[in-house]
Amino acid sequence: MNPDLARLQPYPFQKLAKLFEGVVPPAGLAPVNLSIGEPKHATPPFIKDALAANLGGLAGYPATLGGAPLRESIADWIARRYGIPRPDPATQVLPVNGSREALFAFAQTVVDRTKAGARVLMPNPFYQIYEGAALLAGATPGLLAQTPETRFACGFDTVDEATWRDTQLIFVCSPGNPTGRVMTLDDWRQLFELSDRHDFVIAADECYSEIYFDEASPPLGALQAAHALGRTDYRRLVVFSSLSKRSNVPGMRSGFVAGDAAVLKAFLLYRTYHGSAMSPAVQAASTAAWQDEAHVVENRRLYREKFAAFHAKLAPVSAIAMPDAGFYFWLRVGGDDAAVARTLLGQYNVTVLPGSYLARDVGGVNPGAGFIRIALVAPPAECDVAADRLAAFLSNRN
Repeated sequence: MNPDLARLQPYPFQKLAKLFEGVVPPAGLAPVNLSIGEPKHATPPFIKDALAANLGGLAGYPATLGGAPLRESIADWIARRYGIPRPDPATQVLPVNGSREALFAFAQTVVDRTKAGARVLMPNPFYQIYEGAALLAGATPGLLAQTPETRFACGFDTVDEATWRDTQLIFVCSPGNPTGRVMTLDDWRQLFELSDRHDFVIAADECYSEIYFDEASPPLGALQAAHALGRTDYRRLVVFSSLSKRSNVPGMRSGFVAGDAAVLKAFLLYRTYHGSAMSPAVQAASTAAWQDEAHVVENRRLYREKFAAFHAKLAPVSAIAMPDAGFYFWLRVGGDDAAVARTLLGQYNVTVLPGSYLARDVGGVNPGAGFIRIALVAPPAECDVAADRLAAFLSNRN
């Protein structure tokens, strides 16, 4: 067996299941699950219709590169969304079966195992796929603590030169999971300069980019930042995006990568052997989804209302703060976050994720400790119930 498999840590939800062993929630309270970032809003009917209307495509093998209509619709969407020139659909855009699959496979493409001491940097706390991808690519994960004191910035200037020299890939997530922080143009400028100096690739995870609260101020994207800074070739930069959150189709497993044509050429080669082509029916439904914005605006409206109501109920009894974007509250509760999660289930039948499960100890400090992640993905009525119960818990605890 691959010895690196033994280096993988249990997934957060495996740990959560173990934490909840023996807990019996109150029978009189309906359960509310806010632990998993799985969109629960209804899938738009036109996407389902497009999927069903193109089932005839199942009779043939799809190309790994994907069809031109899908790549062109993605390129058009990127240009509209970020106000930049349309990327070349033939060389700068590649459909993928969801961002999770692509983020993992990308590290296998980028990391050069022949170089000793290869490092892959990532935020801490983080999406666990980053760590697993680094370990199974034969690299050492490097963790950049995100704390309230720096407003959850990655702190690139805290990394020493020796580490940067060994870095081959960095994962960044903006809007962030779980913090909801959006990287600024200055953040991108610093990261691009470091990439130029040390020749590492940037993997920008933007799967939450379309969940935000002000229609007039969408989050800054990596390609947008690169273009603003004169990096029109997107050198050493690849962006990962997905329809899962934007269009409420997590089961469709559809997204894209876009950016540096040379890096994507190598990634396409890897994927050709990896056997990860997208179904023609899913391609057709994805094309329809990328071409429509009305359903995305409505999706944001639902989140905006839920976040406002939730925040209003918890603000009087906690230091809850609105995220820049995304659909998580990263709530500081202090003390033992795992015990808090267990109490919320056992006494209030509300499920949340302990923040420490999303981070790793560095120097004896876990930057996720004392936080819980609240995913506001449930229907509004359930989120209201959960807010009342959390407010009661926090009030009693205070």
